[in-house]
Amino acid sequence: GFWPALLLAPLAVGLLGAAVEVLLLRRIYRAPELLQLLATFALVLVIKDAALWLWGPEELFGPRAPGLEGAVDLLGRRFPAYDLFLIAVGPLVLVLLTLLLTRTRWGTLVRAATQDREMVGALGVNQAWLFTSVFALGALLAGLGGALQLPREPASLELDMLTIGAAFVVVVVGGMGSLPGAFVAALVIAELKAVCIWLGVVEVAGVEVAFPQLTLVAEFLVMAAVLLWRPWGLLGRAPAPARALGAPEAPLRPAGRAATLAWCALLAALALLPWLAGAQSYATVLAADVAIAALFAASLHLLAGPGGLHSFGHAAYFGLGAYGAALLVRWAGWPMGAALAAAPLAAAAGGLVYGWLCVRLSGIYLAMLTLAFAQLTWAVAYQWDGFTGGSNGITGVWPPEWAAQGAGFYLLALALCAAGIYLLRRMLLSPWGYALRAARDAGARAEALGIAVRRVQWSAFAVAGALAGLAGGLYAFSKGSVAPDALAVARSVDGLAMVLLGGLQQLAGPVVGAAAFTWLHDSLARGTEYWRALLGGVILLLVLLFPQGISGLGHYWKALAALKSRATGSAP
Repeated sequence: GFWPALLLAPLAVGLLGAAVEVLLLRRIYRAPELLQLLATFALVLVIKDAALWLWGPEELFGPRAPGLEGAVDLLGRRFPAYDLFLIAVGPLVLVLLTLLLTRTRWGTLVRAATQDREMVGALGVNQAWLFTSVFALGALLAGLGGALQLPREPASLELDMLTIGAAFVVVVVGGMGSLPGAFVAALVIAELKAVCIWLGVVEVAGVEVAFPQLTLVAEFLVMAAVLLWRPWGLLGRAPAPARALGAPEAPLRPAGRAATLAWCALLAALALLPWLAGAQSYATVLAADVAIAALFAASLHLLAGPGGLHSFGHAAYFGLGAYGAALLVRWAGWPMGAALAAAPLAAAAGGLVYGWLCVRLSGIYLAMLTLAFAQLTWAVAYQWDGFTGGSNGITGVWPPEWAAQGAGFYLLALALCAAGIYLLRRMLLSPWGYALRAARDAGARAEALGIAVRRVQWSAFAVAGALAGLAGGLYAFSKGSVAPDALAVARSVDGLAMVLLGGLQQLAGPVVGAAAFTWLHDSLARGTEYWRALLGGVILLLVLLFPQGISGLGHYWKALAALKSRATGSAP
């Protein structure tokens, strides 16, 4: 029956969450936060394909809740009884959670552990199992939310990405760690979206404004406004200044002669690929995709690595470049060359605007603001049917005949991407690059030395945005179209996966990671229906075994060689 299932399903999800915390997350708590994010992303891929295997690709419709099938008359209007039940469940869960955290020993220990986990452990509390119980409770509540939604909306494989954006908005707007804040934020945002739907189409200064199409825009506008006004949320508390320093990194050095020759040889081999495998062969098309992905990942690495500016919304600049080029071709009739030249300019303009606001924040609040801007840009592209094509996007963005036939476009994409990556490398090895790292490692000291920290970081947003926009423009012409998924959260997560797979501390990391991720994605997607689970499993193995990324394997080999030489030298 429905009611027993409503209780059992969240319990099963809670047990699954506990198993995930014990078997996976507990092993990477000391790893960088971005690496933990990559592990959870891989886990989403695995669980998504597990759901596909268990229940199939079709939507699953749930029954109506027994006893709540009808409607209730209130103030002259009829409201579904089940909706009123859901309205009552929200405050009830809030009260129960508040009592659990404030009136029980478990809640006291949880609050103490969030302040000083090591001290709680020193007092004899098994803080590992304490955090397992917290994670299990969070998973249980997520499962309860999904189960309660079933009579109103069918279960589908797309619920994960549809829900995660709204969840981010609610948590950030309400305040990290504030249960009442999350409740207030959810209420405010839901009411704002309801008002947009209620207003309908309104004429403002002679211009018709379709407010129902602004529901997604309004949601992320609220998030961005709250982060700029009060970064810690409506009811959150300002975090204490962090004094802990990250692990020291080796200084950046120019590539040696052998490495330079190796990269030149690789570039020459890629340039000869159309004649070796065929200009229209699948290998050539895949190599073009790898080059575009490498430029996108390298631009994100500039912010996340040397800049220390964690961005969850880098797809905004990729999409601005893609849409900028496509719109100029579609509406202005520009040729490919001019459109490709304008693509990085459009994305750089976005980087200047968004970056000017983002550099005022740091840490998780900076990451959430970048996500808000990316989702805001996505919402505009998704809902502005008359200009961007809405959910259908823009089609017919093909390169001219000289580039479409033969190896023309492939060589153009390879040359532009290689030039962009080389430019990034030269900039990071210049005084500007060292100033960017100084702003990351010791902002106050850098300011005292005369470095304009915010200005340097702002310029990094513009540079990273421009090169991501160039990658987006090339992507639009390579596919012949552009759709809102070029701006979606999944695109940003893919970029982070490439950077972290390759290695955040290595200049070659994003290139290696982009090649590995794109090849894995393509090979697994063509080989099996459950490619997401296999891709997620590979990413999890790399995260657990090689946290420094693929390009960091060289350091492991050097360390092993040093140990071997010491053992040989000390042997009698």
